[in-house]
Amino acid sequence: MPSASTKAAATTASADTRLAPGAPGHRRMSLALFAAGLAAFALLYSTQALLPAISAEFGATASAASWTVSAATGALALCVLPLSALSERFGRRTMMIASLTIAVAVALLVPLAPNLESLIALRAIQGAALAGLPASAMAYLAEEVRPKALVAAIGLFVAGNSIGGMSGRLVTGWVAQMWGWRAGLAAVGLTSLVCALAFRALLPRARHFTPGTLNPKALARTVRGHLADPLLMRLYVIGALFMTVFGAVYTVIGYRLVEAPFSLPQGVIGSIFLIYLVGTVASAAAGRLVGRLGRRGALFLAVSTTAAGLLFSLSDSLALVLVGLVLITAGFFAGHAVASSSVSRTAKTGRAQASALYQSAYYLGSSAGGTLGAIAFHAGGWAGTVLIGLVAVLGVVSVTLYGSHSARVAERRLHPAAV
Repeated sequence: MPSASTKAAATTASADTRLAPGAPGHRRMSLALFAAGLAAFALLYSTQALLPAISAEFGATASAASWTVSAATGALALCVLPLSALSERFGRRTMMIASLTIAVAVALLVPLAPNLESLIALRAIQGAALAGLPASAMAYLAEEVRPKALVAAIGLFVAGNSIGGMSGRLVTGWVAQMWGWRAGLAAVGLTSLVCALAFRALLPRARHFTPGTLNPKALARTVRGHLADPLLMRLYVIGALFMTVFGAVYTVIGYRLVEAPFSLPQGVIGSIFLIYLVGTVASAAAGRLVGRLGRRGALFLAVSTTAAGLLFSLSDSLALVLVGLVLITAGFFAGHAVASSSVSRTAKTGRAQASALYQSAYYLGSSAGGTLGAIAFHAGGWAGTVLIGLVAVLGVVSVTLYGSHSARVAERRLHPAAV
């Protein structure tokens, strides 16, 4: 016979009206957010695989063309925090639909850009619009999905991000090889339009959202508190530095592979981004690495893997370059997974703002990496881009070692007799 506590637990579970696997609306919600994640990241990095072709058409250097990526990621970084605050007032679903609608509308205009300056401006608007999606999606899931099903739901959204980022580059590369870079961007725009329509049709209305009031002073206090936390600041810097490496490598790699001794066609260069699948495996393995090595140990392993990949990529052998890209991708995704998960665990209050600040740092790192990597490539070839990556890797090591030193000093102060 069931105990009283078992009956109470069953009653509580049945009273929970949030979504769970098998419940009406759960499959629709999962498919909707997968489609949104796919569209958002296909759009965000849509020009990255096309940079050599964009440079050729507009007579632009790698550093100038790289702004078509950096402008989008930089605008996203600047707008994540304010748009996440607006979602508290107007609703997660409303914010996500508005963000994706504007981003797709801009995507349909991007292939018509008459010059590089207008292309960069449109990409900045697109990045700013997309900023309303990631933070709102996480908050929507936290409010509408039962806790036990939350990790799987977030995992599906992140999978959409990863597949969208990869497939967007893949599609643009092959379409551009046949019909030009403008056709490649148009293909991504039309695909994202289909995803956006599916998202709007499938996403269930929010049933557990309670509108809040916009309180800039309270938001500023929360942000100041997070920025004054030494551990959170170190995690933000680590996320930005890892993304600096990743942004530099994947923004510039197309320029290297299109030149001798490789001389690869555009479609094959776009296919290089299939290596992103390694990131899915590395992200999943990050939790086990932390369990075995601790957070710092996992970060050092991620850093070592990334640095080894950068050095491998200096080779003139295509096979070794690909090995290098695999190692860089695995190291980056493992390091990013460790740092981002540590933010949520470290922040005791204002977790949404803490995560938004991490995303801001992360995308600022992407923007800086893309620009600096392209400038270095223009000045010193691929070795210059690798140097930027190694400096960022050294920065991660320095920040992590400083954190270990700070922890030891704090331990001595708390327990002087044990020293």
